[in-house]
Amino acid sequence: MPKLHKQRTFWKKVRSKYKLSFFNENSLEEVWTFRLSRLGAFIGLSLLLFMTFAAVAFLFAATPLKTLLPGYLKTEARAKIVDNALILDSLERKVNLQEKYINSLRFILSGEINFDSISTTDSLPTFPQQDSLLEQSKASLDFMQKFEEEEKYTLTVLPNTLPTDGFIFYPPVRGTVTQIFNPVIKHFGVDVSVPKNTAVAAVLDGTVISSSYTIETGYIIEIQHSNDFISIYKYNAQLLKTIGEKVIGGEKIALAGNGDGEKNTPLLEFQLWHKGQPLNPLEYITF
Repeated sequence: MPKLHKQRTFWKKVRSKYKLSFFNENSLEEVWTFRLSRLGAFIGLSLLLFMTFAAVAFLFAATPLKTLLPGYLKTEARAKIVDNALILDSLERKVNLQEKYINSLRFILSGEINFDSISTTDSLPTFPQQDSLLEQSKASLDFMQKFEEEEKYTLTVLPNTLPTDGFIFYPPVRGTVTQIFNPVIKHFGVDVSVPKNTAVAAVLDGTVISSSYTIETGYIIEIQHSNDFISIYKYNAQLLKTIGEKVIGGEKIALAGNGDGEKNTPLLEFQLWHKGQPLNPLEYITF
């Protein structure tokens, strides 16, 4: 009972209203009256603080005032700082080269460097005479003669090795190869069986040069890569890129899943070309 009595007394005090009046000093007339309980004062003060905090947060979030916050840096400002750093580095390198060039001219004009001590760039290294070399063996001479006879009528127009140094071919899809590269039957790529709506990735960085649709092969997309490589992706259910868009190796460009017209099974036919010649994709990519 005492505890319940204390609670009632507390809530009675909290809800008790107080009156604040303002009087005219000359006429003692009551001008304005304000009644408020302790609970109402607490709630009103809390709402005022919340509204003030919300207004300040809105001002800093939606207006340029946010730039005044410590540690805040715009994306444009950050990019500008990086560009300025690169430009400064280039200017510093150019100034150093200019200083070296001017110092070299000053040394030459002052006579501190003798012209005879400067080596010419067209000087060729000297090699020992033929008679100072070891005599070639009979087996070596026979091999050279046989090789010359075999290569006498061979015309080499293009290098045998393709310029793939530094290239990382991303697999367009992961699946089971159902038909291999066979130019004899006019099949210039490999067929890979994949689940429907499998994401198809670009094998290299490049630019989309063709995106079309045919009833036989579904959606087709072609990408031009550096070093005269072209990759072709057939039997797609949907294309994610359009002509002229830049893509990077491994980026998703289409969704596979269109049937091959005969078995109507989801697959991707991938072709790789170089300077108009079809290549066997299995020699460059593991599916």
